[in-house]
Amino acid sequence: MSAAAPRPRRSAWLRAGGNGRLALALLLLALAVWPPHVQLQRPVFDWQVSFDITQSMNVEDVELDGAATSRLALARAAMRDVLTALPCGSKVGWSVFADYRSLVILAPIEVCSHYEELLASLERIDARMRWANASNVGKGVTWAVRGARSIGARTGFVFISDGQEAPPLRANESPPMSDIMPGEVQGWLIGVGGDVPVPIPKTASDGRSAGYWQPEDVVQGSAIGGMDNHEHLSQLRQDHLQSLAKLVGVNYRRLNTPDALKTAMLDRRFARSQATDAELRWIPAVLALLLLAWRFAPDIKAGRVPKAPRSRM
Repeated sequence: MSAAAPRPRRSAWLRAGGNGRLALALLLLALAVWPPHVQLQRPVFDWQVSFDITQSMNVEDVELDGAATSRLALARAAMRDVLTALPCGSKVGWSVFADYRSLVILAPIEVCSHYEELLASLERIDARMRWANASNVGKGVTWAVRGARSIGARTGFVFISDGQEAPPLRANESPPMSDIMPGEVQGWLIGVGGDVPVPIPKTASDGRSAGYWQPEDVVQGSAIGGMDNHEHLSQLRQDHLQSLAKLVGVNYRRLNTPDALKTAMLDRRFARSQATDAELRWIPAVLALLLLAWRFAPDIKAGRVPKAPRSRM
């Protein structure tokens, strides 16, 4: 009787291939834990954002998620979305506006490494921070320009306001800006508010409600753009903000939804290119997972789960 032909040593070949895949997977896992330092050029943004915190910004004539909310609350919600969307390497800082000044309270910091700090400080911006009830928006805009300019040449500014001047401006009055060249600082004026004049909530310095401002409580004066005098009421003064934007050489956009602010602040015209650390550790981690699945899938499918070695007595 003839001897049987020797069986091919396929199992040994498979074991060798499986061990090679296992070794490669371990190498990829090491790269995921200790990744090489890689930098990529990407667009980033530097913004100093100024919030109008005067009392007219407490008017609830805008909507957020289908519910009425205040102008300032909508501005904060929109800014939260922007923080999430800005690429790492971008920087954002906060300013607040009241009276005639826009004051820097937080210089621009990197958005990814300081995300929680930016969110926490953003939530604390409200009307209780105001130091006066007056609202000279035109001067506030020029202060915002100066503030961004003092931070650095690459920093743009965003000024969010309803445009309500209190007391109202005299005819043809414009803010002093002999030291400002139109367009020298890039940025946005963002208008927020409804189109119908509504009462302005009156609040104490601690934020407690004190009713509404009455006609006799405020200076009525000259109205802007031929509008009727109703300075105790508030609406978005869009024409005024557009004129101010043109005066300082920046763009204007209305904040109807949070996306409007995100689209403005992520406009590539305002981006600069910067080499930033690339987070690539997920690539070798995924490849290692696929190799491990490839290595052990045949054994699992055949019901041959590797057993732990027995200990000797």
